[in-house]
Amino acid sequence: MKEKKLDRDIFGGLIKLHILYHASKEKVFGLWIIEELRRHGYEMSPGTLYPTLHRLEKRGYLKSEKQNIKGKIRRLYSITPLGGKILSQAKSKVRELFGELFDGPDRENI
Repeated sequence: MKEKKLDRDIFGGLIKLHILYHASKEKVFGLWIIEELRRHGYEMSPGTLYPTLHRLEKRGYLKSEKQNIKGKIRRLYSITPLGGKILSQAKSKVRELFGELFDGPDRENI
């Protein structure tokens, strides 16, 4: 498996959770998300991000609205009640799994 494919498989869910998290705090837009992910070391192209946003919206986790900002139409995303519920459940699961990953017994030598 190519490294890039592995990265997408492993980190894709974390990126979606990160998007939901920020959309729960304020309205977000594609370029801002790309820059935010880059700040965390993820390189995501618009060709990957926008289909992800559209899938999250289609599943009912995000909703979008178009706004005219300085003469430019921008699609802003915010979390839906269903998205908030999923994010809350995911936080609990992530906390449990990552707790084991970082605080559990060191199994590297097994």
